[in-house]
Amino acid sequence: MLESLSLAAGLSWASGLRLYITVFIAGLFQRIDLIHLPDSLAVLGSPWVIGIAAVLSVIEFLADKIPAFDSLWDAIHTLIRIPAGAVLGAGSLGHADPAMLTIAALAGGTLAGASHFAKAGTRALINLSPEPVSNWAASATEDVGAMLGIALALFVPLLFLVILIVFLVCVGWALPRLVRGVHGGVSRMAKHMLPNHGPMNQLWSKHD
Repeated sequence: MLESLSLAAGLSWASGLRLYITVFIAGLFQRIDLIHLPDSLAVLGSPWVIGIAAVLSVIEFLADKIPAFDSLWDAIHTLIRIPAGAVLGAGSLGHADPAMLTIAALAGGTLAGASHFAKAGTRALINLSPEPVSNWAASATEDVGAMLGIALALFVPLLFLVILIVFLVCVGWALPRLVRGVHGGVSRMAKHMLPNHGPMNQLWSKHD
């Protein structure tokens, strides 16, 4: 049960950061018999799924390194990563009771959403800075973090679940601050771009 829980949580959480590399690694490990996925996720080991996931992983790797475009990519993938996290979470339990599958899907979507919005909010805040180095560093950290998280979830489940709890606590603390930071940064940029004494500038000043 611990391994199933870790698998469900790991795939869901990682899909919020790097969906395609998550599918690729899980499918590849299944294909080479390094792990055994439940029958409900056995399709991930298909050569077609592995191949498509590999191509999309490369595309996402490159897209995520382009400042501003990475935020657009994240916005589009809000509609993809969270449902995928729900599907992977439910599929990790195999043919369980329908009530358990529903709970797993809800929990999987929540975990994917937590990691996705933490990533998207951080990158949106970083993109307010004109230099690209911090963007690249954040993207590389996410690449490594997603792959390391998947490995821990598959092979060291107890450690992964402890780290995941710490992550969720940190996200609960950080997300409101990220939202305020992004809002404040956008407001400052908008006021800088508007005329100093125009009515829109006064409106922004009153709003702040």
